[in-house]
Amino acid sequence: MADRASTASPPVRVERSRDTPGTGVSTSFDTNGVRGKLTPEAPLAPLVWFKSGGAAEWLFEPKDVADLQDFLRGLDPSVPIMALGLGSNMVVRDGGVPGVVVRLGKPFAKVAKVDDVTLDCGGGASGILVSSTARDNGIAGVEFLRSIPGTVGGFVRMNGGAYGGEVKDILVDCDVVLRSGELVTLRKADLRYTYRHSELPEGAIVVAARFKGRPGEPQAIQAEMDRISASREASQPLRSKTGGSTFKNPEGRKAWQLVDEAGCRGLRIGGAEVSEKHTNFLINTGEATSAEIEALGEEVRRRVKDNSGVALEWEIQRVGRP
Repeated sequence: MADRASTASPPVRVERSRDTPGTGVSTSFDTNGVRGKLTPEAPLAPLVWFKSGGAAEWLFEPKDVADLQDFLRGLDPSVPIMALGLGSNMVVRDGGVPGVVVRLGKPFAKVAKVDDVTLDCGGGASGILVSSTARDNGIAGVEFLRSIPGTVGGFVRMNGGAYGGEVKDILVDCDVVLRSGELVTLRKADLRYTYRHSELPEGAIVVAARFKGRPGEPQAIQAEMDRISASREASQPLRSKTGGSTFKNPEGRKAWQLVDEAGCRGLRIGGAEVSEKHTNFLINTGEATSAEIEALGEEVRRRVKDNSGVALEWEIQRVGRP
């Protein structure tokens, strides 16, 4: 791991209130030194695909990497930190998220060519931007990112994958701001990837990553991206309020098939429903609460276990207070 120094303004001074545990705004800030946007009690429902859930105690959108480093250095170590990308694979519980939610905006959404087969991607860059930049530069092998509705930071953390590709297949290394504010570079081996999982340090935020593909023809790359897009449109409820694939595929099995065989297609709890189109997707049919969505997922897990003996694991992150 390589350490990098910050040259930004003095760190923000932060205190953790000890007399109001579990209630309202319990983290106070002296915003001197913060150059990004810091918002108290920020609603998260508009920022996630399910369009449900509570507020972030604080939402921080850093101006740049140095701003993020300084902010974290000044933050009481007891204050929890959570990174938020496009919110496409996440249930934010109705009680909201304590501490600070960090959202990487436009300053982190850039993608640049490093060499003939490598891209330097900001942690806030979308899969569409990464795959399109790769196409424009004749870099094949990253087309699968076109199909994942998320950002580079989430891809790296969760070993994002689809249509035969995974981040572990293309990652060279990544820049990560640790909870302490230290900026380090982690190699792929440091993350110890498994299926939809990495050993990224707790509270760490991925601010950039290098992806390596292979030489390709832009026309062929576009054709593969079009094929993937058409396949997704045909098989997934993309125009619904959803969170993507709900459960991990067990070894040698397909989660959607296990859910279907357990009779869960179209199953509902309140405003939450198992998609008729793809049974590994839960959807918010209107005004579903996050509690209803999570309860539906648990009921699906129970029925699948009773029917097949398989204990499905959540792929969707569930965060915050019930």
